Amino acid sequence: MESKRLQVVADFPPTLLYKDFSQALVQTPPSQYCEFCVIIPVRNEAQTLAATLTAFIHQVDLKGQALNPKRYEIILLANNCSDNSAAIAREFAQQHPQLALHVVEKTLPPEEAYIGRVRQILMDEAYHRLYSLGRRRGIIASTDGDSQVSPTWIAATLYEIACGADAVGGRILTDHDERSRLDPYLRACYLRDVGYRYLIAELETYLDPDPYDIFPRHHYHNGASLAVTAEMYALAGGLPPVRTPEDVAFYRALVRVNARFRHSPLVKVVTSARQTGRTSIGMANQLSEWIEMGRRQQSFLVESAAAIETRFTARRQLRVMWWCVLNGYQLTHSKVTPLADMLGVSSQWLVQKLTQPCTFGQLFEQVEQRQHKEEIWLKRWPSVEIRQAIQDLRLRLENLRRG
Repeated sequence: MESKRLQVVADFPPTLLYKDFSQALVQTPPSQYCEFCVIIPVRNEAQTLAATLTAFIHQVDLKGQALNPKRYEIILLANNCSDNSAAIAREFAQQHPQLALHVVEKTLPPEEAYIGRVRQILMDEAYHRLYSLGRRRGIIASTDGDSQVSPTWIAATLYEIACGADAVGGRILTDHDERSRLDPYLRACYLRDVGYRYLIAELETYLDPDPYDIFPRHHYHNGASLAVTAEMYALAGGLPPVRTPEDVAFYRALVRVNARFRHSPLVKVVTSARQTGRTSIGMANQLSEWIEMGRRQQSFLVESAAAIETRFTARRQLRVMWWCVLNGYQLTHSKVTPLADMLGVSSQWLVQKLTQPCTFGQLFEQVEQRQHKEEIWLKRWPSVEIRQAIQDLRLRLENLRRG
């Protein structure tokens, strides 16, 4: 069942950057043919940046034909760099004049020199440029300076948007050579984590299917491959002003406004498996945590298959109840109590929230916050070792596939 879309007028300033800068980030106006604006935040990426940019001169459509470079542009912001990242980008732009690559170098004050703020600055600028062309369904797409998008990255994203998606998360693959050099325990943790999350994504399509995010799909919505229409970017209020993880915060903002989000297996990007990152949260930090976990001989604990199944089942029931209330159904505590018990919240509280105007995304976020506050959910569903969770998920999925 498709959730009703939030019907509001977006209150999002098309010239947001002028609050912080005396002039626009990029002086060159966008081409009238531009429908896809790529943003790349960069800090000290001299070793990988050339490969990142090279991927954009080999973009093809889904039939393998060269993509018209006038359809897209790239805005690269090198912030607070102590290496020659900006010089590498400028030289690349000179060598490839057919590519609309705008290179900006800035030294931000300490209170703004973090990845979340830099990505926000870039995405706001991309929105401003698409807005100036009147392209409401124009696409703002993010990647990173240590990542290489696939040859069909742009075309596959355009395809998913044309199929009805408002936002698209690409599949994140780690560099094969770097991954092969990882410590065996660390590599095992990474592969188990990927497998575990993939199984969860499949289970979700059985228990609470989304017509715009059908299986096969993945679970990634990371800044290394994240795209959104200009219209939906405004409706979600732009990228939230958080330090990190800004991509997760933005995904939640999209869910709140019932955005049609597609975790597309067609959209792919290869990113670094380095163990030293720019933020306290991210791939590099996760790898470091697994290393430390191995040293301490700690178990890799995750949410159990039973908890995941209960959450998806309850969420679907809640969605149906929310939909019925929108269409005039009168709630009673007796009808809400079984679902409230399943969710681990009080029926009185749930009736109150269901009768208040909100999107389903906002409602379920409040439920999760309530679960965390009352701690009933965590006490009911203790974490389990990841190998046990994977085994249980596989067994459950075998039954569902047969059914």
